[in-house]
Amino acid sequence: MTQLSKTTSTCETQWKMLLLQVFTLIYLTSVCAAQDGTTISSLDETTPVPATTYNPPEPSLQLTSAFSEVFTSEKVVLKCSISSSSGWTFIWEKDGKRLSQNTDISFHDSELTITANSIDLSGKYACRGEEQGKGRSSKNSQPIVVRVNANNPKLTLSRSPNFDRFYPGESISFACNVDVTSAWEYQWYKDGAQITDANVNTYKIDSLKPSDKGQYHCKVQRGKGPFYESDKKSVQVDEPPIPTLSLETPWSDVFLTEVLKFNCRVPSADWTLAWYKDQKDLSKEGPSLEIPSVEQNDGGDYTCKAQLKSRGVTSGSSSPKVITVHDKPKPVLTRSPAFSPMYPRESITFTCTVDMYPGWEYELYHNGVKQQSSSSETIAVGSVTLDGRGEYRCLAKRGQLRTDYSDPVSLDVSDPPKPILKLLSPWSDVYENEVLKFSCEVSSSEWTVVWHRNQNPIANENGLELNIAAAKVSDRGEYSCKAQQKHRGVSSASSNTSTVSVYDKLPTPTLSRDLSFSPMYIGETVKLKCTVSVSSGWSYHWYKDGNNLNKSGKELSINLTLSDHGKYSCKAKRGEKTSTGPSNELQLDVRDKLPTPTLSRDPIFTPMFTGETVKLRCTLSVSSGWSYHWYKDGNKLSRSGKELSINLTLSDNGGYSCEAKRGEKTSTGPSNELQLDVRDGKPNVTLLQNPSDKLMHTGDRISFTCHVNVSSGWKYVWYKDSNPLKSSEDFHQIASAKTSDSGSYKCRVERQTPTTFSSESGDVELKIDERPKANIVLLTSWSEVFSTDSLTLQCDVMGSSDSWNYTWYKEGINVSQSTSSKYKVTPNNDPEQSSYTCEGIRNERPLFSVRSDSYRTKNLLLKRRILLSISGCLFFGIIAVFIGCVALRICRKPVAADDKQEETNLFLTMAQLKDRNDAPCPLVEYITDADVNPPAKEGEENGTSCSEETPLPITSPDEQAATTNGKETTENGGGMVSFLQ
Repeated sequence: MTQLSKTTSTCETQWKMLLLQVFTLIYLTSVCAAQDGTTISSLDETTPVPATTYNPPEPSLQLTSAFSEVFTSEKVVLKCSISSSSGWTFIWEKDGKRLSQNTDISFHDSELTITANSIDLSGKYACRGEEQGKGRSSKNSQPIVVRVNANNPKLTLSRSPNFDRFYPGESISFACNVDVTSAWEYQWYKDGAQITDANVNTYKIDSLKPSDKGQYHCKVQRGKGPFYESDKKSVQVDEPPIPTLSLETPWSDVFLTEVLKFNCRVPSADWTLAWYKDQKDLSKEGPSLEIPSVEQNDGGDYTCKAQLKSRGVTSGSSSPKVITVHDKPKPVLTRSPAFSPMYPRESITFTCTVDMYPGWEYELYHNGVKQQSSSSETIAVGSVTLDGRGEYRCLAKRGQLRTDYSDPVSLDVSDPPKPILKLLSPWSDVYENEVLKFSCEVSSSEWTVVWHRNQNPIANENGLELNIAAAKVSDRGEYSCKAQQKHRGVSSASSNTSTVSVYDKLPTPTLSRDLSFSPMYIGETVKLKCTVSVSSGWSYHWYKDGNNLNKSGKELSINLTLSDHGKYSCKAKRGEKTSTGPSNELQLDVRDKLPTPTLSRDPIFTPMFTGETVKLRCTLSVSSGWSYHWYKDGNKLSRSGKELSINLTLSDNGGYSCEAKRGEKTSTGPSNELQLDVRDGKPNVTLLQNPSDKLMHTGDRISFTCHVNVSSGWKYVWYKDSNPLKSSEDFHQIASAKTSDSGSYKCRVERQTPTTFSSESGDVELKIDERPKANIVLLTSWSEVFSTDSLTLQCDVMGSSDSWNYTWYKEGINVSQSTSSKYKVTPNNDPEQSSYTCEGIRNERPLFSVRSDSYRTKNLLLKRRILLSISGCLFFGIIAVFIGCVALRICRKPVAADDKQEETNLFLTMAQLKDRNDAPCPLVEYITDADVNPPAKEGEENGTSCSEETPLPITSPDEQAATTNGKETTENGGGMVSFLQ
């Protein structure tokens, strides 16, 4: 009711405002009408003016420039005139719009000038006049259409024919074309200068001259407009090319049967080449002319010309080539120098001469064999050798032409005589102040001798003998001599050489012995040797313990006795004055008792098997140089050496010993004896499994043992499914079995002796299955929640049909009092709401199962009871509300609309509810923080749709009050929904 009255008052106000506006408009109209009447009355009172009829004239618009269709920068001039009277000013319009002056539009008096700088100036132009002082206007003139082309006219200059190059006498025509047809005026230019006054679009030259070459272009113009210029066309006018004639064969003087070739070249392939001899046409065309076999009448002047037959152009003649034909010549051979005989390394030059004409290639022959070719008639052979003696000839050739051989020239070559060097002094190794003397023997007196030391010439010595009276250290070296003939520069080869050593100090003898054994034993023989490393001619003297033994010679042989024990030395002498110092001393240790050898073996395994290898070693701790002999069971073996290697067979069983010998007389006694126990076959290898069950389960501990029945030194190799394992001991353990450990196991024993000897066990099959897992099930159903205070749990082993006993654990501690599969949880025995697990056990494999997942009780009975109670209350409450609403709908008496009084709304709308913050939430009493944030799910029923661990919405009265006070500001998302939407 309140809203309706408010709406009515608003409408009345709007109507009042509308009426006020209408009355105001009528009033103002009346006032204006009254004022107009007064003015008219005042006009009527003035002097009357006679009525006249004015007929405005039509101006005449004329184009005073040449064209209304123009190009950029051209001008259009329009003139507007009214012939009936004068005193007019003119207004200009374009496409009905009045024009104003700018850079493109200008008008003066009755003329309009349009400068065509833009295509926007295209359009219909008109004019009208205004009579000055009378305020009258004429009609608009008829329009003139002005068109401004966007682009300047395009000129195309063409020529015919369109050759790149022209020749004198040919004709050419040019044509200048404009893409826009109009009254054009044409001008022609060559190299920038106008060449004709004729106003035509073509230009022709009937007969070109070289002076006509240049760049041609044309220009066009309309009236006083700008000039438009075409592109330039170049015209090249050249004399026809004079062909270049070349002689492809090297000579213009040719001989009968030689080949003659000419080549005629022009710059372009368009030309045809014609050949002439002595100005007569040979009726041959092409770039080359060949005469394969020259005859006598082929001599003469050869020329060629170029022709452009398609254009009728012929060039001048090329330069001539003069050909002369001759008979075959014979060469003459000479040599320089003409010594006979000549010596190796002397130089010789042959000259092969042909009396006429150049271009020859010369060949030199020695004893009928070609030696070399030369383009020069002088052929330098260089240094002659002994192989170079004999007859020499030459011939000349040019192309395919070969002359006859020249007459022969003989050459004799021999070695210079080689001198013989002799050492006249007795020793080549001398000491300072001793005498050195040499002689050099040459077969002929024509030769002189040159002496050399270390390949360097000795000054002032050229006689046949060389004497050095007192040798110095600087005189040592290699001596030789050569023979020379100075006037020919020939030297002989060096003579044989003689090497001389000059020492400033006397040498020290070196004492050595043939047997280096120490100690040595009675009956053995030793040889001592005294050596001087330089020179010769020495005599030797021997000493023992510093006493002269009165023995000479370079060697001293001693058949040892105990008295020969001691220190030995020697000295060397040459001549009367030269004597060395004593040599180094050698100690001879002579004993009468021989050592006993020691026998050892590798490896030391006992017993050993056929196929294995054993090494026996015989060792002496003193002296050296022993040879070793082997015995088996007292019988000598054919084997020798310090070591005896045996690849064992059964026949090698027995006792082994060795003996050492040195020389023919010295022999030790037998060594200790070693016994070899050799057995046939291989050792028995047994693989044992513990426990021995073939079927095991994951988590079981399994061990394998590899047992060898005999011997030692074994290395163990383990295999699973033929793949090697990392274990290297005699056992292999699986600490916690996995299904991947299933397979076939075996072991192998081996040892290096030094070859590898091995034996394998049999295979042991092992199968690993997954251990079954226990599972806890809650047996107490929903229907029993109000009739019992306990929970019954049942333990099953999943996927197993075997008979099981069970063990129960609470918080990991064994709580089993029996082996039953069921366990009862009561408030007395589980006040803490613990976590339970179970495990299956049995006396056969698998002995136990995998322990179950934990199961937590956590007030399951109480939770179920509360959930069932709340569900029942909610169900019956909804039924009661529904019945009440139906009854109220049926029994309620309707009230007339006119009798309804405005009442206070009992229910708030949703919008009002959202605006309020004091609305209580009816469910706050029943929902706690545990309901908003439920704990993590546990136990068997955690995966079901109805969890046993879901907190029940039950709180104490104190908690309800605290929750209500703490959530008074909670948003209405948790409040009741209004019936009024």
